[in-house]
Amino acid sequence: MAEQLKVTTTDAGIPAASDEYSLTAGPDGPILLQDHYLIQKMAQFNRERVPERVVHAKGGGAHGFFEVTEDVSQWCKADFLRKGNRTDVLVRFSKVAGENGSDDTVRDPRGFAIKFYTEQGNYDLVGNNTPVFFVRDPQKFQDFIHSQKRRADSHVRDNNMQWDYWSLSPESAHQVTILMGDRGIPKTWRNMNGYGSHTFLWTNAGGEKFWVKYHFKTNQGNDFFTDSAAKEMASADADYHLRDLYESIARGDAPSWTLEMQIMPFEDAATYRFNPFDLTKVWPHGDYPPIKIGQLTLNRNPENYFAEIEQAAFEPANMVPGIGPSPDKVLLGRLFAYPDAHRYRIGTNYLQLPVNRPRSAVNSYNRDGSMRYSNPADPVYAPNSFGGPVADSAFAEPGWAVDGEIMRAAYTKRRDDDDFGQAGTLYRKVMDDAARERLVTNISNHLKAGVHGDVLKRAIEYWRLVDNDLGTRVARSMGAAELAPLVLAI
Repeated sequence: MAEQLKVTTTDAGIPAASDEYSLTAGPDGPILLQDHYLIQKMAQFNRERVPERVVHAKGGGAHGFFEVTEDVSQWCKADFLRKGNRTDVLVRFSKVAGENGSDDTVRDPRGFAIKFYTEQGNYDLVGNNTPVFFVRDPQKFQDFIHSQKRRADSHVRDNNMQWDYWSLSPESAHQVTILMGDRGIPKTWRNMNGYGSHTFLWTNAGGEKFWVKYHFKTNQGNDFFTDSAAKEMASADADYHLRDLYESIARGDAPSWTLEMQIMPFEDAATYRFNPFDLTKVWPHGDYPPIKIGQLTLNRNPENYFAEIEQAAFEPANMVPGIGPSPDKVLLGRLFAYPDAHRYRIGTNYLQLPVNRPRSAVNSYNRDGSMRYSNPADPVYAPNSFGGPVADSAFAEPGWAVDGEIMRAAYTKRRDDDDFGQAGTLYRKVMDDAARERLVTNISNHLKAGVHGDVLKRAIEYWRLVDNDLGTRVARSMGAAELAPLVLAI
């Protein structure tokens, strides 16, 4: 008789309804604050490490500027996006899973976080060097990261644990295909693209709404390390990416990226062939061609790494007038998770640190707390009759209509909703023969490092579902072509 599985509970011992789905208003609706299990998971996760970041621990960054070169007014009213405007920025690059002392050239997604110091407050765009991610619901994020971290017993990383998670989460296929391909190890931070990844909402001065995606295309050209070259570099210089960025700027070789936007009319989202807010998918460029907007340039190194980079706090919730979130569930979860992590890691008043302090005026009733540098003068409450600041409905957040029963569920299925389709297209139509061969080698080498039993069978079937030729080549490379495939839960 099969052993009965234990039921997941909250830390208070209360049985959990789902490990995969957040509580939403309908399958496509926003996440609800009453989802105490999700909030507990996110809040607990944010407090797991002291004092380094729980993810994106190792990184580097620089100062620079963003200049708008095209007229954006038909889509967005954000003041800093007016043609000709030049806005100071701070950019931090990072690895997702490794600790602060880990090697720069391991296979891992890279963070690409930008803080725009605009005249209407800080705007933070917290993305990666990939346009998609491993999960589409924040309920699964903590578990995904745990699968990439160290084991509880041996305190070493375990590829079997990673592939167990990936093969049980088919929505990860697109991101894992990118990770195992050439883009999994960029040559330098200067030689990789950056993406907002999520879908965001833009509004223009007339109140029209548009769904958008951000693409920062490197002007240095995309380049990568092969797996073997990356390992050689890790032995020679564990801080290669960190050193390269600093030294390139120091010698006057300022790296830059061209911002291109994909723009979808607001009404298109309701009938698009797959859910456009699904973080595991890209919008095909044939449907929404990227439009050039401006250029990001990094030209000044930090003078104090700890003060300007380690204490930098980026949060997706920082959006200026004209820009808002979308129904992307992972994005909505991050709106809470990031500032909560900063309050724990850096302190309650982290926004008063010089690197995080906005260049615009701050008129807030928040007060006191550890390391408070300045407090508001009386009156310290609202409403008041003594001339204190007053909120203005003209700056109301842009939104969208929702309707649905409160539930935990996946996005509503649409015609082209498929976990493996875009990953297969990437393999068949984007990669050339040499890139496909490197992908097979990278996957096989990763699987050979400790993946076994049913997890190995599921991993091979996972790649067959991406593309039968790819799965067959991986199996052959593993010497496992005759393994009986397991059926994945899709």
